[in-house]
Amino acid sequence: MKTYAIRKMNIPEDYAHVAPLVNLIWSEPTTPERLKADEDQIPPGQLHYNEAGELMGWDRPRWVAEDECGDVLAYGLVWRSPWTEPGSLMHTIVVRPDCRGRGVGKAMYNTIYEWAVGVKASRLIDYLNEADEGSIAFAVRRGYVKERHVFESMLELGGYDGGELMQSISQAEVGGIRFATLADEPGEASERKVYELYKTTTFHIPGYTGEFPWFEEWRKWSIGHASVKPAWVHIAKDGEEYIGVVTLQLNEQTGALYQEYTGVLPAYRGRRIALALKMLGVQTALASGAPYLRTHNDSMNAPMLRINRDLMGFRAEPGQYKMVRTL
Repeated sequence: MKTYAIRKMNIPEDYAHVAPLVNLIWSEPTTPERLKADEDQIPPGQLHYNEAGELMGWDRPRWVAEDECGDVLAYGLVWRSPWTEPGSLMHTIVVRPDCRGRGVGKAMYNTIYEWAVGVKASRLIDYLNEADEGSIAFAVRRGYVKERHVFESMLELGGYDGGELMQSISQAEVGGIRFATLADEPGEASERKVYELYKTTTFHIPGYTGEFPWFEEWRKWSIGHASVKPAWVHIAKDGEEYIGVVTLQLNEQTGALYQEYTGVLPAYRGRRIALALKMLGVQTALASGAPYLRTHNDSMNAPMLRINRDLMGFRAEPGQYKMVRTL
């Protein structure tokens, strides 16, 4: 049996080894270049503690398991953002399929666990594919419990035209709602109005925890991301007020679009405005030639699940369990 060692990830050389590993667990594929571009936007870690002694700040250490031939067998990542709830750390571990059952995953987990204990974290969080019984059992043996269930859904666009659902757009307009995109209304003033809309509606999402990013960080990872075009940020307006939004992101590897966010202010819900925004997103996806749309929803978000699956016809895909271990 080959031996292996856990070491810190070498930047940028190891991106070529890590991308194929994360593609084993991510719904949409990525590339070494995309991983590097995203990581380059994250400043060096800076952890600290609040008055209650809870872990705050951010960091993102990464490790790989490497054998004596220099082959990378596994990848481990632990991170928190400045807006993550106090005390919590997220982590990911991926082991090459042909190397499982050899203790590589256990060694990687122990490395992450020791680091988490060293920085006095109070919770470790991982998101595991609901169909990955082996990984779920691995987590349960280490004291993790299922806290949330996130559903994944896909809408095949070949031959899809939306039918009568497209009428929701004109129906909303008859009710006084107007639609625009950030391409129609560019500039920071419009972006800040979208930001406030995100900020207000995000806290209504079942299972959302922590704070909300400040404007510059939010923009970096949402509307300012390389995978988003201004024309793919659809806005519902009542007069000059932004009251709803749908944002789409492109995966260059597949040409598919991801519904990154959908939100409508509470006072405007129940008027099929979210459906209208989603159908505008479908029109965008069809015009771009995307083969499908993908999205995620918390299992407790019944209104959005009804729109996606019951009305629009999104197909259920294997989702994720939020697995949590209290330290």
